[in-house]
Amino acid sequence: MLSIGPIEFSSYPVFLAPMEDITDPPFRRICKAFGADLVYTEFISSEGLIRDAHKSMQKLDFSVDERPIGIQIFGHDADSMRRAVEIAEKAEPDLIDINFGCPVKKVVSKGAGAAMLKDIPQMIKITESVVKATHLPVTVKTRLGWDEQSKNIEEVALRLQDTGIKAITIHGRTKTQLYGGKADWTLIGKIKANPEIHIPVIGNGDIDSPESAFEKINKYKVDGIMIGRAIVGNPWIFREIKHYLEHSKKLNPPDLNERIMICTSHLENSVEWKGERTGVLEMRKHYGNYFKGMFNFKPFKMKLVSVETMTEVIEILAEIRNTYS
Repeated sequence: MLSIGPIEFSSYPVFLAPMEDITDPPFRRICKAFGADLVYTEFISSEGLIRDAHKSMQKLDFSVDERPIGIQIFGHDADSMRRAVEIAEKAEPDLIDINFGCPVKKVVSKGAGAAMLKDIPQMIKITESVVKATHLPVTVKTRLGWDEQSKNIEEVALRLQDTGIKAITIHGRTKTQLYGGKADWTLIGKIKANPEIHIPVIGNGDIDSPESAFEKINKYKVDGIMIGRAIVGNPWIFREIKHYLEHSKKLNPPDLNERIMICTSHLENSVEWKGERTGVLEMRKHYGNYFKGMFNFKPFKMKLVSVETMTEVIEILAEIRNTYS
């Protein structure tokens, strides 16, 4: 049984990665319903929380049925991160996660996210500050290193462990890889096998099927896995992975009616939470995968990503049902 602080997982844990404009409350609730063991908020700027910025504060919202949930924050200044944690703690999450892995330019250019991989002393200073600022378990998500010439994650993991964090999630790419190429799990496996590492090691990167999850778990012996891009429009992957791990056989994919039901529920909750315009626009990221593999679906996808009202989307979904039934 895996534990992260007081949080216990009864089966092999599969986590939902925090992703900007993806892992909002409507989508997190769907992923939980399909078996995600731990979910995270979209990553939140420490400076945004301190300034009481609306978008940052809104990301602190979650419901009881999303638990256990972690709030993920990022920043480059130890004092700002400490103050941000004190604000985030008031939302009463189950843990605090620090983002030391985001490779996106707007984050890295401010010295945050994966930029910390070039300043390990500051990374450690920030982590120590956060751990001391909260009674909640603190975890870290990071990458192998800045580039191929500086894969320093083995040293980083040991030093982060010494700060008092309760788990580490490692994405098997460097910052310069962004999300391209193939994730390298070799170093993740080495860290898990290191007898000096006593905290749970969660692996992340290129898990996009029950088979890939099974392979990573058995080959690299990680304590848990985290799924990112593969869950977009595909929340039932959690159900499929759990079934494969338990029964060693694949589960049939959801049929058309279930896909439409899930998509409709997601849309309605998204609109309720964000308002119609934003809710409809942000759903566009999911449509292609919600109906992936359906013959000649492109004309319907083009319709779905062009309309701007919930009524229009629901009408198109009805048209899809009638066409493919």
